[in-house]
Amino acid sequence: MVFSSLFFVFVFLPINLILYFLTKSTKAKNYIMLIFSLIFYAWGEPIAVFLMIGMALVDYLIARGIYAVGPKTKIAKTGLILCCMVDLGLLGLFKYATFFVSEFKNIFGVPENIANIVLPIGISFYTFQLLSYVVDVYRGEVEAQKSFPTLLMYVSLFHQCIAGPIVRYSTVNKELTDRKVTVADLSYGITRFTVGLAKKAVLANSCGAIADSMLVADKIAPDEALALIATRPTLALWIGALAYMFQIYLDFSAYSDMAIGMGRMIGFHYLENFNYPYIANSVTDFWRRWHMSLSSFFRDYVYIPLGGNRCSTGRQILNLLVVWALTGFWHGASWNYMLWGLYYFVFLVIEKFVLKRVLEKIPVISNIITLIIVYFGWVLFKFTDFKVLAAALKGMFGNTAAGFTNFETSTQVGNNVLFLIICAIACTPIVPAISKLVDKKFNNSPKARAVYALGTILGPILCLLLATIFLVGDTYNPFMYWKF
Repeated sequence: MVFSSLFFVFVFLPINLILYFLTKSTKAKNYIMLIFSLIFYAWGEPIAVFLMIGMALVDYLIARGIYAVGPKTKIAKTGLILCCMVDLGLLGLFKYATFFVSEFKNIFGVPENIANIVLPIGISFYTFQLLSYVVDVYRGEVEAQKSFPTLLMYVSLFHQCIAGPIVRYSTVNKELTDRKVTVADLSYGITRFTVGLAKKAVLANSCGAIADSMLVADKIAPDEALALIATRPTLALWIGALAYMFQIYLDFSAYSDMAIGMGRMIGFHYLENFNYPYIANSVTDFWRRWHMSLSSFFRDYVYIPLGGNRCSTGRQILNLLVVWALTGFWHGASWNYMLWGLYYFVFLVIEKFVLKRVLEKIPVISNIITLIIVYFGWVLFKFTDFKVLAAALKGMFGNTAAGFTNFETSTQVGNNVLFLIICAIACTPIVPAISKLVDKKFNNSPKARAVYALGTILGPILCLLLATIFLVGDTYNPFMYWKF
């Protein structure tokens, strides 16, 4: 089940909200959310749901033990180490074991048979949430949760369990047991959810179709992908990569919008996960705006404990290397993700120690440079096979028998140029800025306030209708970050 399915939008979520608001106590509401979250997860992972429950139970018991003996004691540290071994060990087993065994076989020829371990959906996200919870208990920053069902509800909450944002326990621990929903919260949540749904169904999915037709689809085998790349003109590859760049932002931010919106509907205030990253004026600024819950996790639980920037230049660079190698590999068991992480590591080091003052003096140029770096970063991210990646890069710089363009490519670009411009605008804060400006200018007018109030009602309805039109007949359109 996915957020962008008609069954979820018109059946699962409404029933969940109706039952939620019919119950009175927070404890009963939590049980409603727990039951629906486990059903949601088991819908696609009927066996793996027990893995998530088991990991939550182990971490619950360890955190209770750590809290009982006191933070930062030797026994507490032993518990923390045990927790990391269990959580990261299971993450490594399910996400990376098959990959490393395959690489070992490529080098040494053994073993003959390799078990295909299926990656549980969302394991990267809920593992990090559990780790952040136990680490914060160890540090004495939060109290250990007394109720296992409450902790399991926090971990499995269907709003964000599958693809984030990575919601830290410290962010919502008070709301787990005491939260209220105002009319403003409900209105904001519905609007945020429907906008995210339209962003996914109308913009992201259409960008994905363009990227697939002008580059290659993700599921195509490497040999077939190489043959297709050879037939793509240079212009097709550039526009396809641009569409993919729009797709991955619009798709992932749409998921975060919907998660944040659903959380607000029931009184949870999840932190923002995106802040218009494509307007960043540096690579550092980009990562302060992109997938902020992941960036802040690595900053607070890896980079700073390693010493952060409070050490020698050499050690700072080593710390950055560790963080970006982990960031790349977190996204998947493939060398291109590691390359993608190291790609950003190189640019961040250059920026931090060489070009920082220069970039600050040329704001517009620095925005363009950052966009170019991010653009080619997504090319590295898309192609898991290095031969296909190399062929795509060669084709983008004119080394292709298909030439610069052809009739089919020119027609496709012409048909989609307006749509791509709309997507580019959607990746910037232009529309919210105009809305705020209009609201500020006319907020003293009774008629303007009435129009604004009408807009808050009609806007979500129009977004929902538009998304429904695009989703009819589209039985399965998962979010891109589900596979991570």
